[in-house]
Formats: sequence, C-alpha cells, structure tokens
Amino acid sequence: MIQHEPNPIYVADANRYAEMPYRNCGNSGLKLPALSLGLWQNFGAVDSLSNATAMLHKAFDSGITHFDLANNYGPPYGSAESTFGQIFAKSLAPYRDQLLISSKAGYDMWPGPYGIGGSRKYLISSCDQSLKRTGLDYFDIFYHHCPDASTPIEESMQALDYIVRSGRALYVGVSSYSPEQTAKAAAILKDLGTPLLIHQPKYNMFVRNIEDGLTDTLKEQGVGAIVFSPLAQGLLTDKYLQGIPSDSRAGRSEQIYLNQSHVNPQVLQQVSQLNDLAQQRGQTLAQMAIAWVLRQPTVTSALIGASRVSQIEDSLTALKNLHFSAEELAQIDRILAN
Repeated sequence: MIQHEPNPIYVADANRYAEMPYRNCGNSGLKLPALSLGLWQNFGAVDSLSNATAMLHKAFDSGITHFDLANNYGPPYGSAESTFGQIFAKSLAPYRDQLLISSKAGYDMWPGPYGIGGSRKYLISSCDQSLKRTGLDYFDIFYHHCPDASTPIEESMQALDYIVRSGRALYVGVSSYSPEQTAKAAAILKDLGTPLLIHQPKYNMFVRNIEDGLTDTLKEQGVGAIVFSPLAQGLLTDKYLQGIPSDSRAGRSEQIYLNQSHVNPQVLQQVSQLNDLAQQRGQTLAQMAIAWVLRQPTVTSALIGASRVSQIEDSLTALKNLHFSAEELAQIDRILAN
C-alpha cells in the first residue's frame, strides 16, 4: 500500500468569525476586527518563517482578518512584505476576499531623494514594489506613513487618489498626521472622490496625544482609527515588573523605541499599580491596556504585535472584558497623573 504524507494544506478554522467583534471604520461600510495584527517586528528575513506562519494562521483562525504592513518593515527593509507574500501564496491565497491587507510608504526605503517622503513618484513606485513583494494584485488599504513637510499635502493626497483609481488599493489612510493635517487631507480626498478611510496614530495609556484634538477631527470627518503600540512596546505588560530581561526590547541596546531609560522607577511604580488594577478586573496588564484603547469610541481597531502565538492568544482574551467603570477609568488617570 502506498503511504501518503499528511495533507499540508492549511484550512482555516470554521468558527473563526464566532467571537471577534467587527466595527465599522468611521462612516464607511468597511468593518475591521477589534484586533488587527501588525507585522512591524518578528516577520523579517532574520526571523523564523515557521513562527511567522503559525502566528498568521492563529490570527486568522481567531477572526483577525486585518494584517498591517509597511514597505520598510523587516529587517531588512521590505522583508516583512516578502515573508507575508510567501505565507500568503502557500496558505492564505484562497481566503484573499476574507482578508484586509494594508501597506504604507513615507519613511526611508531606498537611497536618494525618491526613496522617502510624500511625493507622487515615491508613493506610487513604493506601492508597486510592495505589491510585487507581497504577490498581491491590490492592497485593501494603502497609507501615507507620515507627514512630509517638503511635499505639498495636495500632491500626496493626489497620489493616494491615483493609487485607488488605478486599482492598486481599495481605500487610503494616513498615519501620524496632526489634527490639522488630517482635516486638510480629508478635505482634499473628499474633493477628489476618494474619501479618507482611516488614520493610524500611536495611542496607549502613556501616549494620549490623540485625545488633544485628533479624535474630535476623526469624528467630524467620519474617519476611523487603528491605533498602534497599545502596549507601549511591551511596557504595559508584566514583563518589566521584576527588572529588565536581557532579551526584551528595553534590554537590547540597539532599540530606539524602547530602551532602559524608559523603564525608570516612576514608570515601574505606575506599571505595578496598573497591574494590580488589571488583576482586580481579572485581566493581565496587557489585556487591560488593549481594552483601554478600545474603549475610545473613535478607535476602530487595536493593532497588536506578537513574537509568538501565545501573545496573540493573550491579546484575544482582552476582548472578553472591554467594559470599564467610571471609577476604574478615574483610577487609571490618577495612577498616570504624574
């Protein structure tokens, strides 16, 4: 009798949509999962392909339909898109119409004056490169990743409009724009006939800038928000309560987004108090931090990162308790008052 190898073809969990909440993105008809998976870290060429595959499969099996990329995610630049492209071709391609896949351009990507910024040349050529690396026919969302003071905002928005009209993307967004820049971008895109769908700002308990005008602008413009860094690069977890692990982001000297100077005694005291409150709520600190950003009415989705499947599972558990009492919110504000 001929022995056959087990079928290696991935089949998504039949119950993947049973528990994930989906929210309309601003005034659009597009729904995003409450949790989306970002591929900024741990999906580069230096990382394990099998681990990346397991994380993407776990996410989709749990109803996380949105995967977020950018041209320079890695390392090296571009490799997160290439990693995603390999996994997509092998196992996720049959589910393309059930997925939301985004990418971005704005930060430096290649040498010279045309590899950074917000010019029409850079945004369109970068989008084309990203499509080749991922093997996709189109992105669901394409973002201008950051404002560019050297390029008129009209040019950047005209490029985004063209990217949609040419079939390269279905929707467009911006990231890290100020309230004033966001309002101007939304007005330009509205006149062009390609509405601004979404804004991707940084937001967590320690970084609350979006509450200083941006959430009001997004509400007025009917634009959704997907917030990145809800765990403050791991600071809003129990990882640092007993010191700085050598393999953590803060413990690695090359990290510029979170290093040992950020993990100071005052911050650790705040994190410890927040951890106590999370335990009273029956959550981990990470779960409470995710629930806290999702309490904001303007926030459509929280963009999580992960280095292993168990972190995705932990984040998903946050969705079981998204409610905060007025006293809990006031207590969080008191803890962070300094």
